[in-house]
Amino acid sequence: MAAGAAAAPSGAHAGPSGYVTPIVRKLANEQGVDLASVTGTGVGGRIRKQDVLSAQAAPAAPAAEAKPARTPLETSPLRGTTVPMTRLRKVVAERAVVSMTSTAQLTTVVEVDVTRVARLRERTKDAFLQKTGNKLSFLPFFAMAAAEALRAYPIINATVDGQDIVYPASENLSIAVDTERGLLTPVIRDAGELDIAGLAAQIADLADRTRNNQLKPDELSGGTFTLTNTGSRGALFDTPVVFLPQSAILGTGIVVKRPVVVKQDGEDAIAIRSMVYLALSYDHRIIDGADAARFLTAVKERLEEGDFESQLGI
Repeated sequence: MAAGAAAAPSGAHAGPSGYVTPIVRKLANEQGVDLASVTGTGVGGRIRKQDVLSAQAAPAAPAAEAKPARTPLETSPLRGTTVPMTRLRKVVAERAVVSMTSTAQLTTVVEVDVTRVARLRERTKDAFLQKTGNKLSFLPFFAMAAAEALRAYPIINATVDGQDIVYPASENLSIAVDTERGLLTPVIRDAGELDIAGLAAQIADLADRTRNNQLKPDELSGGTFTLTNTGSRGALFDTPVVFLPQSAILGTGIVVKRPVVVKQDGEDAIAIRSMVYLALSYDHRIIDGADAARFLTAVKERLEEGDFESQLGI
């Protein structure tokens, strides 16, 4: 033995973190502690009884959360090419430019708490699907609230004819549908006369036939107000373009759950609520900001009230 080296006590074994006495080794075996994972705090790195007890009491390190496999975006075959506009795209482009240069457009946005609608939807969606054959989305609720508000504030539903303002006798909602050919807006006629089931059925039918190029020409005309569900692709909100001869369009953003300040027993509190932004673009030639605010407030109050159960139609 080299001079100056200390001898291990009789019966002791040198562990990976220092000397271990038989008593400490026995304790480790009883407690199920792996001595290789214990750092000794005794003289010369010796593992003590307290080191084993501390290791046994320490919570196991949480397993690393498995990360979902990333799905890379596919490179479009259109990259690096030049293609002519489709006939539909040309029409939409021309109409958009004419509308933007012929009208005075601006947008007003409100935030709406749709928690009660979300709860009603969650509670009734299975029965709704079973009885109607259609999924219950938020869009029919937005459509109903908008149609009711249009009756109270018909300036939002009006059109300009020269020096005259024309107030239609019905609320014909154009529903924006995203297709491979471009954006189309089939019309739900007399939307104010329909219940939620009726609106859901029309929305589903028109969207399906629009995407399959099965619409009749007259189903794309006669709309007095447009509803566009920008939230269907995850958008918080946008500023939609009004297309003539209409004077307004309502964009509905994605419904998200987040913490907001609410009143509980007269006191401010934080609660998780289902929230959505509604953006109304309108022609300022005939619709003032106050008109837009009154319309949006009516829609907001109707949705936050959430009393649609008797109008589900099931």
